[in-house]
Amino acid sequence: MSKRDYYEVLGVAKNASADEIKKAYRKMALKYHPDKNPGDKSAEEKFKEAAEAYEVLSDDNKKARYDQFGHAGMNGGGGFGGGFGGGMNMEDIFSQFGDIFGGHFGGGGGAQRQQQRGSNLRVRIKLNLEEMVNGTQKTIKVKKMKMAPGATSKTCPTCNGSGVQVKVMNTMFGQMQTQTHCSTCQGIGRIADKIPAGANAQGLIKEDEEVTINIPAGAREGIQLNVRGKGNDAPFGGNPGDLLVVVEEEVDAAIKREGDNLHQELYISFAEAALGTQKEIPTVGGKVKIKVDAGTQSGKILRLSGKGLPSIDSYGKGDMFVHINVWTPQHLSAEQREFFEKQIKNGDMIAEPSGKEKTFFDKVRDLFN
Repeated sequence: MSKRDYYEVLGVAKNASADEIKKAYRKMALKYHPDKNPGDKSAEEKFKEAAEAYEVLSDDNKKARYDQFGHAGMNGGGGFGGGFGGGMNMEDIFSQFGDIFGGHFGGGGGAQRQQQRGSNLRVRIKLNLEEMVNGTQKTIKVKKMKMAPGATSKTCPTCNGSGVQVKVMNTMFGQMQTQTHCSTCQGIGRIADKIPAGANAQGLIKEDEEVTINIPAGAREGIQLNVRGKGNDAPFGGNPGDLLVVVEEEVDAAIKREGDNLHQELYISFAEAALGTQKEIPTVGGKVKIKVDAGTQSGKILRLSGKGLPSIDSYGKGDMFVHINVWTPQHLSAEQREFFEKQIKNGDMIAEPSGKEKTFFDKVRDLFN
């Protein structure tokens, strides 16, 4: 099933203000809150859907990316960015947006036990042009912090697992009670018990792990993919962080990219330019044959429509531009030299522009038309 538009989910217009988006999310969250709809799976899914929409639309950078690329720019497991991608659970939502519920459903007022989350990891991955066009799957090895075998935790003795400390102060108005995060466990509610050799104070140890990453078609240099839950483990049973994968473009020896368009040079001989020929050239979709007309001049540009990269923000594709260069031989045999000297002497092979040849500026203008 395709995802609904985030603006449609929250029932707001695309030009809605941040305050309007927040109010709309709060209304949806309260309506479908699990405490208000116990056992209702449909309400739970709507609750998560609203949280996913708000997570993107409340962040200026993610909102701008979503407005430009839609859901293709936000998929968590194999898309472009940091949306939920269907992977955020209830604890994530309450931890991140609990303040929005105010005093409803135990969502506000004072400190609460924190859900520990592992830190994110960032790696870079190189893709060639063909992989960027068609998408691919890569398996990489990452070093990450994982819970060491045998590591255990116990309930924090200071807060008895609540994650908070209650302080009572005597004031001129009487006693005042405040809640703060527990200073011993930092609000988690648990502390390390047994720590195996080689692990850190939180029972974590660095190990290699293979991670498979789905690269979507149309990936570009600088785009960041978010693989949820493949970052560092959290201590004491919390949620792991994410693996952030930054795409780098592998330089191609023959084909150069300019936005969605591709360029390459093709060298032909004098004879081929004069008589015309057919040449096989590489493209990101495989090799294709092109026709070079008789009388082709050096500098001519052939345009292969739709042989470029797929556009991220539309359904179209860029083009392939083939730049023709007529190769001038630097070493001639005696027979070849005699042939050319005869042509020049007879006036049969001299430059005779017709006036219809395109200038450099004409060619540049054609590229953008």
